[in-house]
Amino acid sequence: MTRANDDSATRSAEPAPSLPRPRDSSAFKRGAILVAAIAACVFNGCGAARPSKYYQLTLPGDAAGVQSADPAPVTLLVGDLMASHLYRDDRIVYSSGGTQMGTYEYQRWAEPPPEMIKEVLLRELRASGRYSAVYTHRSNVNGDFLVRGRLYDFKEVSGSAMLGRVAFELEMRDLKTGATVWTHYYTHDEAVDGKDVPAVVAALDKNVQRGVKEVVASLDQYFASHPAK
Repeated sequence: MTRANDDSATRSAEPAPSLPRPRDSSAFKRGAILVAAIAACVFNGCGAARPSKYYQLTLPGDAAGVQSADPAPVTLLVGDLMASHLYRDDRIVYSSGGTQMGTYEYQRWAEPPPEMIKEVLLRELRASGRYSAVYTHRSNVNGDFLVRGRLYDFKEVSGSAMLGRVAFELEMRDLKTGATVWTHYYTHDEAVDGKDVPAVVAALDKNVQRGVKEVVASLDQYFASHPAK
């Protein structure tokens, strides 16, 4: 009897066998999602980001110091071109000719279009040698006239033919009187010689050069008919 009681006491003191613990389902799900994400990243080439390509407009040679025989005795200031938020960004804009527009993600301008066009105009006016001096409006120089404007279109237009569309309007203000004394509107569709973005860039560049030369010629005519005193 004593031995039986001892065996019973020993058995009761032994710990009860532990039951299997329930699996943490939320942790399991998180682990499965992480594994799936890593597998998808490896399969799709994550980490190999697609490089962006940047383009810029052709800048005329800055012929500072080279003046015509009889330059107008005025100092021109070139101000900013206002534009919609699309053109204040560096992405290249495209449209199908209607009201809807979009932008390329990896095809971009080196600077926002208004800044590039402003620089082309500044260089072209200086290279013309027809003025005593030409500066940006942001400089500390006091000028006689301020040229500024607004950019309306600077985009690829696709349809039956692909085009590079540029449209802008400039005005010149007499800084002494505050009066607007000259305006010029330019719009032109340049045919794109190709089907890729570099061909579109080339067409837009050619279009801007044409528009700026037209502006410079129009300003020259103004000062020829309105000699500065």
